[in-house]
Amino acid sequence: MPRTRPRPPSAWRTLGKIFLTGLLTVLPIIVTIYFTVWMLTVLERFFGKQVLFVIPDEWYRTGMGLLVAVATVFAVGVLMHGYVFRRLFGWMEWLMLEIPLVRSVYSAMRDLLGMFADHKETAMQVVAVSLPGNVRLLGFVTRSEFDDLPGVAGADEVAVYLPMSYQVGGYTVFVPKSSVKPVDMSREDAMKFILTAGLKNASPAIEPPGEADHSTNGGRAGRRPS
Repeated sequence: MPRTRPRPPSAWRTLGKIFLTGLLTVLPIIVTIYFTVWMLTVLERFFGKQVLFVIPDEWYRTGMGLLVAVATVFAVGVLMHGYVFRRLFGWMEWLMLEIPLVRSVYSAMRDLLGMFADHKETAMQVVAVSLPGNVRLLGFVTRSEFDDLPGVAGADEVAVYLPMSYQVGGYTVFVPKSSVKPVDMSREDAMKFILTAGLKNASPAIEPPGEADHSTNGGRAGRRPS
């Protein structure tokens, strides 16, 4: 008679489910905290080194770099309202766009952040693109006019960006306007839905912590940037 492999006790299956639930709960929090700490650490080290150029080492305290970073960003935002600074920034941007490798990275990041920072209702509109076979893809309308790009698309076409799931990338396709249908969804929720392959719905409402909730303490930071 063939020997049957004994099934694990129900207690072990229960423990495995509990562990998997805890892992799926803790892992996104750990990744988010790690990325946030990494980003803040990079800013602290970079701007902290600039602070150490003007003050003695013994005067430096942890967090000065972040304060300088916030003050620098705010100052640039204020200066961008001035004509002279805008002209200087335009000249610097032109210079960066003349360098081959720098041009590719800078223009891509500028355009990507600019699309999501645009608050116009027509910018990055969420649409569903109809494909043959009753298939629809969720995407973002990036352009509807191509006067500066003759021959790229027709007068009745729009450019739709189709992000990929679980990776950075996507396709830009030109489809007839009749093939797209507006979707009542924010850009953030649509991108989250696409990047998670439809496993994530709209942002859930945050409920006040109950008695069973647990809190965690933050990590420790070093005294000065290395």
